[in-house]
Amino acid sequence: MKFMKTIATAALALAVAMPAAAETTKVGFVYVGTPGDGGWTYEHDQGRKAVEAEFGDKVETTYVENVAEGPDAERVLTQMALSGHDLIFTTSFGFMDQTNNVAAKFPDIKFEHATGYKREHPNVSTYGARFYEGRAVIGTIAGRMTKSNKIGYIASFPIPEVIRGINSAYIHAKKVNPEAEMKVVWVFSWFDPAKEADAAAALIEQGVDVIMQHTDSTAPMAKAAETEGVIAFGQASDMGQYADGPRVSSIIDNWAPYYIERTKAVMDGTWEQVDTWGGIDSGMVEIGDFTDKLPQPVKDEATALANAIADGSYHPFTGPLNKQDGTPWLAEGETAGDGDLLGMSFYVEGIEGDLPQ
Repeated sequence: MKFMKTIATAALALAVAMPAAAETTKVGFVYVGTPGDGGWTYEHDQGRKAVEAEFGDKVETTYVENVAEGPDAERVLTQMALSGHDLIFTTSFGFMDQTNNVAAKFPDIKFEHATGYKREHPNVSTYGARFYEGRAVIGTIAGRMTKSNKIGYIASFPIPEVIRGINSAYIHAKKVNPEAEMKVVWVFSWFDPAKEADAAAALIEQGVDVIMQHTDSTAPMAKAAETEGVIAFGQASDMGQYADGPRVSSIIDNWAPYYIERTKAVMDGTWEQVDTWGGIDSGMVEIGDFTDKLPQPVKDEATALANAIADGSYHPFTGPLNKQDGTPWLAEGETAGDGDLLGMSFYVEGIEGDLPQ
């Protein structure tokens, strides 16, 4: 009996001496496309990998790709919530309502929605990037580099985020080249390589020699590569594989620091509801390397503009600016507030075509 007590005492001492198993934080990502798209989802997945690299075996990450916006997203989110996730990132605008619906049912799980504005429950945060700042920079390059004075823009959906980008690119192209025109083609999809390629081809047939996009695949870049003299910009990621072809720079979405920060907040218990809108100053929006196709004065001008946006000495939406119908919008020297930008639903004066409703 005394021997058994000795064993029990030793076992208890060993149990006390051994540290408790480290708790693993489970982080999920819901993707509208595939990490192989080379653009939007690729960069979100780079952020996921950065979380793994930062925290090692303290985290477990999962993802579901090609999730359609709508009811299917709610099903995927519910499955994630039921499978023990502590934090879930939903990475497309069209997941907004589904994110809030599922968050209401799982108040102990933290949800983060990209590019949305609804935070209906205390366990939902929103985050996005001021992409329009980057488009001011590449719009300047486009205005300087076009020889036909025709700039093409492949747009996804007529939501404020996309409209802001079109307006910003046009305003800054026009500033450096008063003869510049912008032609917009709407494809009503985030990721559809065939539609995006067809849109690029249609723009090139109209004489466009600079192509921009707010869609997720590399298809427009590939189509631009087929025509001599057409240049393009990487969208969401660097798309550096085209640097020897049409790509002259890019807008890069750098989600990694945010994903690391928010995962750490869940791990240490400091997570709270926030609305984050980062730009060039925070590093959430980056301008890709300039290729040698750009003359040094154009590189210098683009760099100076990016620096001025970053340090706050210049705002991409500074008056005088009118709406497309000629209605005054911003007076001389007046800048647009975030509320106006977040709800933007009009083209600025000079852009051709009607804005879909």
